[in-house]
Amino acid sequence: MAGQLNPQLLLAVPLAPLAGAAIAGLFGTKFFGNLIGRKTSHTVTILGVLIALIISVQTLLQVIDGATFNGTLYTWMTVGGIKLEIGFLVDSLTAMMMCVVTFVSLMVHIYTIGYMKDDEGYNRFFAYISLFTFSMLMLVMSNNFLQLFFGWEAVGLVSYLLIGFWYTRPTAIFANMKAFLVNRVGDFGFILGIGLLLAYSGSMNYTEVFAQKGMLATLTLPGSDWMLLTVACICLFIGAMGKSAQFPLHVWLPDSMEGPTPISALIHAATMVTAGIFMVTRMSPLFELSDTALSFILIIGSITALFMGFLGVIQTDIKRVVAYSTLSQLGYMTVALGASAYSVAVFHLMTHAFFKALLFLGAGSVIMGLHHDQDMRNMGGLRKYMPITWITSLIGSLALIGTPFFSGFYSKDSIIEAAHSSTLFGSGFAYFAVLASVFVTAFYSFRMYFMVFHGEERFGKAHDGHDAHAHAANDAHAAHDAHGAHDDHHDDEEDEHEHHGLAPGQKPHESPWVVTVPLILLAIPSAIIGFLAIEPMLFGSFFKDVIFVNEAHHAMEELRNDFHGPIGMVAHAFSSAPLWLAIAGVASAYYCYMVNPRLPAAIKQKAGPIFILLDNKYYMDKFNDVVFAGGARLLGRGLWNAGDRGLIDGLIVNGSAKAVNWFSKITRLWQSGYIYHYAFVMIIGVLGFLVWFMPFPFAK
Repeated sequence: MAGQLNPQLLLAVPLAPLAGAAIAGLFGTKFFGNLIGRKTSHTVTILGVLIALIISVQTLLQVIDGATFNGTLYTWMTVGGIKLEIGFLVDSLTAMMMCVVTFVSLMVHIYTIGYMKDDEGYNRFFAYISLFTFSMLMLVMSNNFLQLFFGWEAVGLVSYLLIGFWYTRPTAIFANMKAFLVNRVGDFGFILGIGLLLAYSGSMNYTEVFAQKGMLATLTLPGSDWMLLTVACICLFIGAMGKSAQFPLHVWLPDSMEGPTPISALIHAATMVTAGIFMVTRMSPLFELSDTALSFILIIGSITALFMGFLGVIQTDIKRVVAYSTLSQLGYMTVALGASAYSVAVFHLMTHAFFKALLFLGAGSVIMGLHHDQDMRNMGGLRKYMPITWITSLIGSLALIGTPFFSGFYSKDSIIEAAHSSTLFGSGFAYFAVLASVFVTAFYSFRMYFMVFHGEERFGKAHDGHDAHAHAANDAHAAHDAHGAHDDHHDDEEDEHEHHGLAPGQKPHESPWVVTVPLILLAIPSAIIGFLAIEPMLFGSFFKDVIFVNEAHHAMEELRNDFHGPIGMVAHAFSSAPLWLAIAGVASAYYCYMVNPRLPAAIKQKAGPIFILLDNKYYMDKFNDVVFAGGARLLGRGLWNAGDRGLIDGLIVNGSAKAVNWFSKITRLWQSGYIYHYAFVMIIGVLGFLVWFMPFPFAK
């Protein structure tokens, strides 16, 4: 039955995690003298997120029955005719995001009890992740651009704190600064897009801006023949490129692995990196009016999906493999946005949130079992030692590669079909990219799976057999996720690194229940949510009046015509390319890492230049360092030399002092100390005034 949602109850969703963050952050840290202990800190933060999850699920059920809410809760200020407000827009898109964010966040909170139990910053970490949850909820629940921007910047700020959580490490400080600066580049475009829409619509409220979309579509950017809406949408998407790590603003995400594993799961699964996908979906009424903007999105997503997947093939750090997988899957979502299949993009966002959080937390469980060794070359045969971690990681991997009946199958195949059905510029390349990525994803996913859980037991051994170059490339990252459940807190960093990994004779162990229970709870939706949700979300009325698609874009219509139920979709898969490409990827990984493990080394030797290109991540970091950072350094030096030293110090500060000194030297010549000199000057001065001001008789 349709109705109005309770705004006071909705307000409790973001405020409950905020309250938990405030209690743990203020009273559980040195700020107020550690007034509460670890148990109280994790209890209040988990309780806050649990309350948010319960209300979110209740809200989703009401929304399914037809209830909505779109209103202002608080007016901050009014400037001219522009209102700056805090308000909520809760419809099916928002309710789904609320449930995903709070559920994954709750799993991460529980998992953190085991992973961070010996860390000195335990209470601080719980405060951060709870604050992160609040920020993301404010973002997805907003009904105006002001609140959207607040949540957008807040998740960026808290991610900066979390990536650099171990702030004594130079690598962590570098990684969080890199993430912060790259996101500022995207956010500059984002605020320009918001500014353009505000300038020409006169409002920051979504509903009011969307109501003027017809008028906005007729305008051009002053001084050019570019459509105003095209420029605004591309600027908004540049913001999404930063947050959702799209090429070329993706470089921050792999380095964010320097943060603890729980936050890797939270950032890369349901929250920060999906903010851009959510934002473009919410702005579908605007994006649908610009084919140029959609083509731009389609091409950027295609590049990210394919080329970031290649980088996952050569990684030896278990967390980095999953991180590059995230980049590739975000590319898939972006391709769906460009193909006007917004509901498919959000559907993959939801399924990906569950299985990617599962894979990250599974990787963290493996890292704990091996005393914080992240190098997959030191693993193998863990299946019999860590059975729960093994089976849940297998479920996550099967979902990721699009195995029939698993959640990822329904969302990935729908994206591939949407790209195939699109007629926009770049759709041909997009279809090739997402299709080729199926093989690449299956290969690197099961390469990781076989290296970690099967084959020879390589833990507790020396690393002498490792390839020197590859080891050097990963050394800065492979042993840096530590300080978790078994951290000894060595003062000497070199001594600490010596103790990573199992000693000879030691065996891995299964993680405690606070780690394995979240794995099991995430494995369930990873296996079944796609089967249950595809029909209502893609072809039902779930997103009715929420997502708008231009009649000229037929991708969703063709998907609807070809859909014959979730079981029929599985039957059709056996006659389509994606399933066989996935099987080929798994088979190739099995042969390379189980049957003939010497083959990868031989291929690497033969394809040396390609490996070097991939190992250097297409030289994007070096390019940014030379062109952007180097250019900034040159500009800074120029401004310092010409502006600071030359103009300010040289001319204004020192120049004014020199001028005063010169003038004082001249005037000092007249200060002789003799009275008759001064009297003479006074007489000459009076005569001068008389001559200047008195008229002469002959002037007439």
